Amino acid sequence: MNPIQKLFRYLLENKIELREIIEGCETKKGKRFDLVLLVAIIASVAIVMLDSDKTLNESYGLLFYILEWVFTILFTIEYFLRIYIAKNKRKYIFSFMGIVDLLSIIPTYIGFAQLADIRLIRLIRIFKILQLSTYTVAGKQMLAALRRARPGLTLFSFFMVLVVVIMGTIMYLVEGPLAAQTPGFETIPKSIYWTIVTMTTVGYGNVVPVSVLGKLLASSIMIIAFTTIAVGASIIMNLFTQAEYEKDRKNVMSESFNDLLKEKKELAESIDNLRVKNKQLKEQLTELEIYIDQKNSESQEEEGNKDKEGF
Repeated sequence: MNPIQKLFRYLLENKIELREIIEGCETKKGKRFDLVLLVAIIASVAIVMLDSDKTLNESYGLLFYILEWVFTILFTIEYFLRIYIAKNKRKYIFSFMGIVDLLSIIPTYIGFAQLADIRLIRLIRIFKILQLSTYTVAGKQMLAALRRARPGLTLFSFFMVLVVVIMGTIMYLVEGPLAAQTPGFETIPKSIYWTIVTMTTVGYGNVVPVSVLGKLLASSIMIIAFTTIAVGASIIMNLFTQAEYEKDRKNVMSESFNDLLKEKKELAESIDNLRVKNKQLKEQLTELEIYIDQKNSESQEEEGNKDKEGF
């Protein structure tokens, strides 16, 4: 039997064990596999980053190329193994992690190895390996808060687009070709881009308004930016706080419910004990009645014998 046949035989006979190693992290083999996988992911991304440096590429380009293909082949084997061991293959292929696993190997095959940085997303598996359940729960709470904030954030984003377009257009009229002819404000799209950069950061030094009115408008945009960022953050934080409050309330209600169940169980046990004691008392009472009846019968017999002796 050649090595390939042995490999296929091993895969067929040890599917459950492979699933425990690749998907599970409870066993030593599973933890070792996941840790090696994480090291490989980090190493492959580091190679892509180093290869983007022209000097390093000239010196070690061939080595980077070979290592990138080695990692890609290993990740490809791992991807198909995950499909093979999956209980529901379709579910894994179209799951978030399944798509990420596929996208992490495609760039090298199509000649865009620089896009392999997407492999960093696969480091999400570290939450499973290190059992950081607290952070996982916090992440779920944040996603739930964002989902709740969707209507407010949508309206807020629409308002921001309106502000950016209007202020960018005004800056074009004040600083553009029709007025001060300031470089960087030649068109409305460029003015809008400047407005976006100014609202999200502090602008960039080579494009600044020169007119008094333009400077006043720029100052207004910066002040509006502080306000809008505070509003957006407050929307998310309020919903996150609300989600945390509801979680605490559910925990309190759950604890209260558990206490009630415990009290109910204790009460049921007390009732059962009382029933047992009541049964025991009834039995003792029955025995006492039988004893009294026996004594009465004996007394009557003695009285009858005395009456006969008297005659």
